[in-house]
Amino acid sequence: MSDAYYFPVRLQHGHAGNGPQGSLIDSGVTTTANLSPATRAYLASLGIAEPDVDAEMAGLIWMHALAIGYSPAYLAENADGIRRDWPRVPLPDSKDALLASAELGKKIAALLDTEDPVPGVTSGAARRELREVAVATREGKGALNPEAGDLAVKAGWGHAGKSGVTMPGSGKSVSRDYTPEEAAAIALGAESLGLTQEEARARLGETTRDIYLNDVAYWRNVPDRVWGYTIGGYQVMKKWLSYREEDLLGRPLTPEEVREVTNMARRIAAILLLEPALDENYQKIRASAFPWAAALPK
Repeated sequence: MSDAYYFPVRLQHGHAGNGPQGSLIDSGVTTTANLSPATRAYLASLGIAEPDVDAEMAGLIWMHALAIGYSPAYLAENADGIRRDWPRVPLPDSKDALLASAELGKKIAALLDTEDPVPGVTSGAARRELREVAVATREGKGALNPEAGDLAVKAGWGHAGKSGVTMPGSGKSVSRDYTPEEAAAIALGAESLGLTQEEARARLGETTRDIYLNDVAYWRNVPDRVWGYTIGGYQVMKKWLSYREEDLLGRPLTPEEVREVTNMARRIAAILLLEPALDENYQKIRASAFPWAAALPK
C-alpha cells in the first residue's frame, strides 16, 4: 500500500468544539497511545504501565521499530520478510534495552525530518566528520555568484518526459579519492563517534564525488554511499536534483536550496555513521528477544 508508511504515535478520540472551525474549549477529546492490547501488555511486563499519559512512553515501540528497521544487519537477515511486506521486529526483554533502542530510533527520526534542524548536522557548528561534506564550491577561486547564474542547475540531472513527467538524467559527477583534509576530517570525527577511521570510511564510502550544478559550481566531497543512498527505491540526492534542472524549474536555485543539498548530504552521512550502533543494538536484542508468544496472554 502506498500510504502504509504513516503511523500515528498517538490517537485523538472525540471532537473539540461544535463550530466548523472547532473551539478552544475542550469538549471531550481524549488522547491515547496508538498501541494494541498485546503491546500494552508487553510494556506493562517491562514496568511501563501507562503509555497514554506520557508521549515519550507512547512512542517507545515506534522509535524502537525505526531503529531496528535502519539496521543493515536486520535488513540483510530479514530481506525475504521485508520483500513480502511482512517484517518481524524483535522486541527487547528489558526496559533498559527498549529505552536504548528507542533513543537510537529518535536519532534516526530527527535525521529524516527535514523540517527540523539537527544540531551538529544542519545547525550550529557541524560535527568534525561532516564539516567537509557537500561544500558548495566554485571552480578556480572566488565565491559562488547567484547574479552570474552560478546556482543554475544545468548539468543534465533531469528533463521533461511525456505528460509532464520528469525523467532523470545522468548529470555530471566526478569520482575521486578523498583529499588529505577530507580524510583527516573523517578520522577525527570517527574517533568522537567511537569508530575507527576504517569503519567510518566503510560506512561513507571509500571514495567520494564532486556533484556539479553546472560548468563552474559543484558540491565538493559527497561520499559515494551518501550519493548512492536510496529511500523508497529512489536515489535521494539525484532525485532531488532531477526536479531542479533549470529548464524544468524555470529559475536557478536559491542560496537556501544550495544549502539544503549540503544539509541533505550531511543528514544521510550521519545516518550511515549510525549503522554500527544500529547493528549492535539489533544483535543484542535478537540475542535476548522478549518471548512474545509464550509470555503474553492469548
